[in-house]
Amino acid sequence: MHDRIISVVGLGYVGLPVAVAFGKIARVIGFDVNPVRIAELRRGHDRTNEVTGAELSATDILFTDRLEDLALANFHIVAVPTPVDEAHQPDLSLMVKASRTIGQALKKGDIVVYESTVYPGVTEDECVPV
Repeated sequence: MHDRIISVVGLGYVGLPVAVAFGKIARVIGFDVNPVRIAELRRGHDRTNEVTGAELSATDILFTDRLEDLALANFHIVAVPTPVDEAHQPDLSLMVKASRTIGQALKKGDIVVYESTVYPGVTEDECVPV
C-alpha cells in the first residue's frame, strides 16, 4: 500500500472513516468540495463525530478541495451521498459530479472504486461515460 496514494472523494459519514482507515497505512488525499468541511478537518474537528480528533491526527491525510492535489492519487474511492427523492428515485448528480472531477485528475493505470450505494449498472451507465 505504501506505493499507492489513495484519494477519498466525499468526506461525509462514509468517506471520512474510509479515509481515516486507509490513512493509517498509506498516504491519503481527502477531497471534498465544501471548503468549510476541509477547514474543520484540517483543524482536527469532525462535526459528524464519526471520528475523533485523535484518530484524525494519527493518519497521513491531506484534506483538500484542490483538483491539483487529487491528481497526486492513483487509487480513487468515491463516497458521495446518493439520496432518493419523493418517488424513491436516486439522485445521482453528486456521483456524476464526482466522476467528472476525478476524470480530470485520472492518469493511465489509476483505479476508481465507487463506495456510494447505487443500483446495478450505474457505474457503467452514468459514471464511466463522463
